[in-house]
Amino acid sequence: MTDQKDLKNQRNKIDKIDEKILDLLQQRKEVVQDVLKRKVERQLPVFVARREIEKTDSFRDKAKQRDLDPDWAEDFLRMVMAASRAAQSAKTFPRSTERPMHVLYVGGEGGMGRLYRRFTEKSGHISYSLDKGNWYELEEMAPKLDLVIITVPINVTSDVIKRIAPKLKPDTILADFTSNKTDPLKSMLQAHPGPVIGLHPMHGPDVPNLSKQLMVFCAGRNSEKADWFKEQCKLWGMRIIEAEPEKHDHVMNLVQGLRHFVALMHGSFMKEFDLKPSEILDYSSPIYRAELMMTGRIFAQDAELYADIVFANKERRDLLLTFFNHQKRLMKMVEEDDKNGFVKEFESVTDFFGRFASQALVESGYLINRLADRFS
Repeated sequence: MTDQKDLKNQRNKIDKIDEKILDLLQQRKEVVQDVLKRKVERQLPVFVARREIEKTDSFRDKAKQRDLDPDWAEDFLRMVMAASRAAQSAKTFPRSTERPMHVLYVGGEGGMGRLYRRFTEKSGHISYSLDKGNWYELEEMAPKLDLVIITVPINVTSDVIKRIAPKLKPDTILADFTSNKTDPLKSMLQAHPGPVIGLHPMHGPDVPNLSKQLMVFCAGRNSEKADWFKEQCKLWGMRIIEAEPEKHDHVMNLVQGLRHFVALMHGSFMKEFDLKPSEILDYSSPIYRAELMMTGRIFAQDAELYADIVFANKERRDLLLTFFNHQKRLMKMVEEDDKNGFVKEFESVTDFFGRFASQALVESGYLINRLADRFS
């Protein structure tokens, strides 16, 4: 009985400590709100990588001094800092220009259009939306526009560019948000005599904020005219990469086209053999659970969108055909029960991956452990 009483007392102490932690987090939130206000006033970005690295390194050291797990401490701190950035995204942002810029999102009622319109307006710029139902408003909008971003499905991007370009002022910047860059850039350069730039936000419309998200910039014509938008992306906390359109597309053929088709193969095979995801989860290791979630995530979205991505261009389709021919060679190992061939191929891929395999082991281990802890 005494043991139970002692245990209850200890649990009460833990509860009180947890409440103190929440009180401290509330105090931290109030200080952060003041910091964010000052950032807006001084035109400073939400996310500063160097500051975050210094903060996490210091926090890890202090955790070690207290005999706490530094990895756990860093995770805790990063969650707190992520919550701070999310709070900023619910308010206003600094503006990268002295005067408000006028930005039109063509396809502005879609997911990406709505997301960026919201951030544009929170930064004090003026945003417009053009979609199927209000093209008649373009004549009135056009003289005001500093930047036009095409954010429509890939298969209609070129047609939309040709339709809108003649209505724009010569000094209006024309840009696009497609995951292909070479062909849209060519279309924009041919249709519009003014500044042109290719943009690719490397995220979906469901992100809670833009902090730490990646924006790819591909130069077109007089791309420096869009430097103010690049600075605005940085003020939103985004990471920026400048890339050649051909190199960008070559990588995207693998990252998007092949990966999404492999997901279709995975899901289609499960359907063919009636392997229900909910039943598989009961027998899944954490790593397969993660893989299944990444596959299932795709099928929660629009089929037309993914069809546009997979069949975006001939190079992407040719890569898929090459992939299938490569699989035929690997299939022979199974047909011929060639275990030695499997080991040889496996080891050659290991050599190709090199040090990245070790990095992948560490990072995937982190994801797997957190996923198992949260959802098992």
